[in-house]
Amino acid sequence: MSLPPVLQNLRIPVIGSPLFIISNPDLVIAQCKAGIVGSFPALNARPGPVLDEWLDRITTELAEWDEKNPDRKAAPFAVNQIVHKTNNRLDHDVEMCVKWKVPIIITSLGARTEVNDAIHSYGGIVLHDIINAIFARKALDKGADGLIAVAAGAGGHAGTTSPFALIQDIREFFDGPLALSGSIANGGAVAAAQAMGADLAYIGSAFISCHEANAVDGYKDMIVESDAKDIIYSNLFTGVHGNYLAPSIAKAGLDPNNLPESDPSAMNFGSGGNQEAKAWKDIWGCGQGIGAVKSRMSTAEYVDQLERDYLSAIGALNARKAFAAETADA
Repeated sequence: MSLPPVLQNLRIPVIGSPLFIISNPDLVIAQCKAGIVGSFPALNARPGPVLDEWLDRITTELAEWDEKNPDRKAAPFAVNQIVHKTNNRLDHDVEMCVKWKVPIIITSLGARTEVNDAIHSYGGIVLHDIINAIFARKALDKGADGLIAVAAGAGGHAGTTSPFALIQDIREFFDGPLALSGSIANGGAVAAAQAMGADLAYIGSAFISCHEANAVDGYKDMIVESDAKDIIYSNLFTGVHGNYLAPSIAKAGLDPNNLPESDPSAMNFGSGGNQEAKAWKDIWGCGQGIGAVKSRMSTAEYVDQLERDYLSAIGALNARKAFAAETADA
């Protein structure tokens, strides 16, 4: 199945994932101008009326870019909606997305038919993030157009399944738009995601260190300085398991190697339960792929690097394929 028109003609097959607190209009606009899908969580626009202002700015600036650059138009943008029952802003935020005809909506923590119907009313598409095939089937049954497979190693609320197994399971019953999330931070990993059956790569943590991201310098520096060994998987901070930078946990006065379990029913996206340190303000989320991030740079520079590495990886794969064919014919 081919991708819907809104996801075609990207510079490289990448969606910049919505980063809580960090993704703002500056980052989203830079991502879209660079040729990949930019996104942000609706809840980053605070208070609620600010979402209208953000959507106005993003829509206007991207339209102006397209007018000035007809041969290099911006990629579409996406808004992430937390559809869990605890999100009391959902109705308002969906209304704003309908008003501005947001091209892509990314839904998380549940699947809601009425949300999907609202987005479909103006021609938008809905991608739902999932951590296993059970949730994938439920999302599709409720009208999602595509899926984001959140595999082991992803930043934020990651799953535990290998990307190989997760993509394999999903492709047994779904041939529609599929993005893969989990330790993807360079162009080679983007090519690998496609090789195993995904259409798009979903990259988040690497963008935290970019100049346009709304992250403090300490967070950006820690991304550059850390690698996979510095990631801790815990549900203490929000009630849902996620990956976090161990140095930020230690800095908050906790032992990253001895964290208690949280009660999942006490899901909390504002703080770490009874802990004084708050996620994501003090406890910093991050995926396992950040070893590929060696310096702080602009979003444009990072996407340039992604494209070079991606094209190099595709070229290497094609060369291996050609060599294999010649060997078989010999």
